[in-house]
Parts: sequence; C-alpha cells; structure tokens
Amino acid sequence: MKRLKPIKSVRLRFHEAMNPHIGIYFGEFFGTFLLVFFGTSAVAGSVLFNAFAGLVEEALVWGIGVTLAIYATRHLSCAHLNPAVSLGMVLVGRMRLRLLLPYWLAQLCGAVAAGGVVFLLFQDAISGYESTHGILRGTQASVKTAMLFGEYFPNPGFQTSWFKVSYSTAAYTEGIGTFILVTVIFLMTEGCNVGRPNDVLAPVFIGATVAALIAITAPLTQTGINPARDLGPRLVAYFAGWGRVAIPGPEGGFLGVYVVAPLMGGGLSAAFFRWVLAPLMVARSRKTECACLSDG
Repeated sequence: MKRLKPIKSVRLRFHEAMNPHIGIYFGEFFGTFLLVFFGTSAVAGSVLFNAFAGLVEEALVWGIGVTLAIYATRHLSCAHLNPAVSLGMVLVGRMRLRLLLPYWLAQLCGAVAAGGVVFLLFQDAISGYESTHGILRGTQASVKTAMLFGEYFPNPGFQTSWFKVSYSTAAYTEGIGTFILVTVIFLMTEGCNVGRPNDVLAPVFIGATVAALIAITAPLTQTGINPARDLGPRLVAYFAGWGRVAIPGPEGGFLGVYVVAPLMGGGLSAAFFRWVLAPLMVARSRKTECACLSDG
C-alpha cells in the first residue's frame, strides 16, 4: 500500500509553485483594504449618523486605520498601501521598477474590495438617508452620499456661499499633502535619521501624519493623498448607481486632482529626499557615527 505524503511536504511544494511575490501583493491588497475600510466607514458614520463631534475625531479614525493596516501587513510587503508611496520608493531605489505596476494593481484591488464591503455594510443607511433628504442617486444632489466613497472639492460637508475651491487649488492641496506624507515616511524609515522613533513605532507616526493632514486639508478636498483610496471606492460608487456623479464627478477633473497630483507629490518627495535630505543626513551621520540603513 502506497504511503500518503505528509501534509507538510505538500504545503511546501504548493508554496514553491506559487509566485514568490504573491505574499507581497497580498500584503498590499489586504493592507489597502484595511486602510480604506476603516477610513471610508468613518466617513459613512459621519455623513449618515453624525457619529463624530468634529473633523478631528474622523481624522483620528483614519490615522488609526493607517497604523493598523501597516502593522498588519508589513511582514508580508513593505506596507506602502498607496501608489504614490510605491512610486516614491522606486524613484529613491528602495523598490525595483518591475514591481511597481503589480503593487499598484494590488492596492487598487484592495481599495475596490473595501469600497464594495462598505457599500454592502451601509447600503440600507444610504438608501434611508437619500429617501429622507429627497436625494435621487445619480443626480447632482447625490454628491452628498457619493462622498462616502470618492473625494470631492470643495468638501460637500463644508460648502458655504463664500467658499470655492478651484481645480488648481485642489490639485495643489492633494499634491502638497502627499509630498508631506511620503517625505515623513522616508524620514521614519531612514536609519541615518537619528531622531526618528524606533521601527516598532514608525507606523504610529505615519498614521498620525495622515490624521493631521486630514484635519488640515479635508475641508478643501476631503483629503485623498492616495490614488488607490480614491479611485477604488469611486469605481464602486459608479457601478452602484451614482454614475457620472462618481466619475468624472460634478466638478470633473477627479483624475488630475486625486490621482495625478498625489503621484506627482510622491515623485517630488522622492527627488527632495534623494537629492537634499538623504545627502545631508548621510554627511551628518558620518560625523556622529550613527548607523545608516541606506545612503538614499
């Protein structure tokens, strides 16, 4: 009688047959899913139920979501969870170019999955809100519920008669916000930065940066600073009945403001870090004899 092979050896063969990067891509998928799920759920709670006393509380939930997502997945991937971060990492030489598109695809799929889960979770509440406020999904007025998924400028929750956010202002806001976020990530993970916290605490400070940026810029653009976070849920909204209110949106230009501008911000951050910050830190570290993870 032929002996059965041990389950352990079968598992080893299975994993050897898999793409060696499958764990990395899954990490980006699941981490982005967690980030977007926590964040968009917080927006839903705020819009539909007035669940928060103010913007700062909502921003803190976003920050906690980012922190948890990084902790949960950084053993699988580098926990970029943001196409702008991945682009910056490629430009500074911390990631190979051939991995960029798979990272982006995994991040987008994670964001789409999160958007779908949030829609299913809150669909009854959304329908009730629309019915109570006389909102017909797909019309201009339905931006009040579409904002649960994608971002809009000006923020529909902060519109006033005297306040208008132009396309250029919105793009600049998203670009500079992403620039700051990616720069902080570089600094939190650079060994030559002797003032940075322990690696164990780095995700906390990255999450805090996201929370601070949201508290500052959300009244202008709802604060995307992550192309996957905006595009994924926006696609869900498009196919869930919001149509042109989701894509291209009532103001149009969502692609430039929430996708292109953050990518440009990430690219500029990489250039700033590689050609300005890193050389300064390397020169300083040689004087203080600190250990560097990289030379930029």
